[in-house]
Parts: sequence; C-alpha cells; structure tokens
Amino acid sequence: MKILIIQQKMIGDVLTSSILFEALRLKYPKAQLDYLVNDHTVAVIENNPNIDNLILFTKEVEQSKAKLFKFAKSIGHEKYDIVVDVYSKISSNLISIFSGAKTKISYHKSYSTLFYHHNIKREKSNSGKSGLAIVNRMQLLAPLGIEPKFIKPKIYLTEKEITNSKRFLEDHKIDFNKPLYMISVLGSGVKKTYPFNYMAKVIDTLVEETSGQILFNYIPKQEAEAKSILDLCKQETQQHVFFNVFGKSLREFLALTHHCDAVIGNEGGAINMAKALGVKTFAIFSPWIDKATWSLFENDDNVGVHLKDFKPELYTKPEKAFKNEALSLYEKFEPQLFEDTLKNFLK
Repeated sequence: MKILIIQQKMIGDVLTSSILFEALRLKYPKAQLDYLVNDHTVAVIENNPNIDNLILFTKEVEQSKAKLFKFAKSIGHEKYDIVVDVYSKISSNLISIFSGAKTKISYHKSYSTLFYHHNIKREKSNSGKSGLAIVNRMQLLAPLGIEPKFIKPKIYLTEKEITNSKRFLEDHKIDFNKPLYMISVLGSGVKKTYPFNYMAKVIDTLVEETSGQILFNYIPKQEAEAKSILDLCKQETQQHVFFNVFGKSLREFLALTHHCDAVIGNEGGAINMAKALGVKTFAIFSPWIDKATWSLFENDDNVGVHLKDFKPELYTKPEKAFKNEALSLYEKFEPQLFEDTLKNFLK
C-alpha cells in the first residue's frame, strides 16, 4: 500500500501534520508513507522514522501553471492508494485529482467536494488541550478507521547534532549551570510580531526574574531588526544576551534550542518546533490568530497569552477578521497584562 500526505507551505503546518505519519504507521506498518511538502520546510521532518519519502514542492512548480500540471501528472505515475490532502487549496486539489488514488480525503470545501471521496468538516471548538490544529488533522484519518489520538509533533535530532551544538554553546561561553532561554524576537511578518518596545520589556522581566542567559532567534537578514530590540532592553539585560550566538540554518537552530530551558516570544514556528523538541514554551499570540487552533498542548510547561484572554470585549467578531487591525490591537496588548503569567511560568 502507498499513502501520500500533502501539506504545502509553512513550517508549523508541515511539522503539525507530521503527526499523521505516526498514526498511519501504527495502522499500516508495512505501507509506503510519503510526504509532499515545500522544499524549505524539510528541516523539521528530517530523520522522522515514520516517513519513507519526501516529495518536494518547489517555487518553480508553485509559480508556473505548466510546471504544476507536469508535477501533478508525475504524482499520478506513483500509483498511490490513498491521498490525504491536508493543505486543501487549488494546487493540492489538482495534485489529488491527478494522483488517481482510490481513496482521496480532504477538508470540506464547497468548491472541491467532487474531487475527494471523503470531505471532513473541521471542528470549531475543542475542550481538550491539544489544540484544534491537532484535532482537525486527526479527523482526516477517520475514514481509514483510525481513531483520533492526541499525538504530539516530534523533531528528530541526531546525536551528532546535539553534541556539536553543545560544544558550540560552550565555545561561546554559555554556562550550562545557569538558565538558558531562546527568545523568538520576530514573527513571520509584521502582523505576527510583538511590538519591539514591548518585547524588550518582556526580556527585561525575564532577566530580572532569573538572571538567565539569553539567545535571540533570528536569521542573518533580520539582524538589524533583532538588534533594534536588543537596544531597547535595559543595559543590565543586554549583558545577559549572547546576540551573536544563533543557528545559521534551521537544523542548527533546532539543535541549539534542544539545550534551552524554554523558548519565549512570538507564537509561530519557533514555538511549535520547541514543543516538538520537548522544550517548554511561553507564546505571545498575535491578536488576529485563533489561539484555540494553535495553542497546542497548553499546560504549565506550554503557556500561551492572547489579547482576547485579557480584553475579550474587543473581540466582536472572529480573530481572523482583525488581521488588518493587528498593529493597533498589538498596542493594547501591553506586557503588564501578562506579567504575572510570565513570572509564574518562569518559577
């Protein structure tokens, strides 16, 4: 049996959807399980023992209708028995159609129901702690007779990666007898980035409470923005920040994060990857992001704060409807609103 899971786009989505492979492997131990993802997301699923093959969706294919059709036809040649389309957009609809699979599963959308044998309606509320992103993905396996299990995404580092990253930190004078925190200082875009002056206050509180060592998560092209946040921190705080100690690749970031006591900052890929590594997290949600969906496995070790938690009267419509108002809402999300929550987390 051959099964294909389709999950294009963002790193957090690809990581979260990887839970399906663990469930499928239990049900079909001898099946070939393949994963179709964007090429820039591969780092979070490397070494996953439940995934047999990666099929890469490149920018070239994404940006050309002719190449997309050719790519979709190539999937048909693989003769998959089952296709689970988690992405559920036009490009993945096309790939699913051309796959020729006898069983095609995706989320229910009015324009695509004819393309799939099973169209699963998303849950809109969840009483558990796993988050709707987990619940709805597991629902996609129900037509295969797989009961929902609250499987956590996992990232698989090698012993070499762990050893090399520890040596790297030691070479840069990190003291493993003291707390070490990774700060997710920047979100994936302006509308998912906590205001710089507020983030600086969060980092100040972190140092005041713990005297911990601080790493910033950023990539080289974001250095100026990260430095702006550092400059807004108190002088005492700045002495605790190892600004030039960061991962130059996603796998290096993951290996460094493995050694941290917690990841704190903007909700997004860094937070989700930390959870998949078993590292504690404190996530600051953008005002327009639905916390019920993406606050995965929230508990004392994984805390999420959202403006709606403190000022529910502002939310007269669903969170997504506030996307264009994100920056003005961020201004209302002052750090003192969740200061006690942060301090309790640090304790």
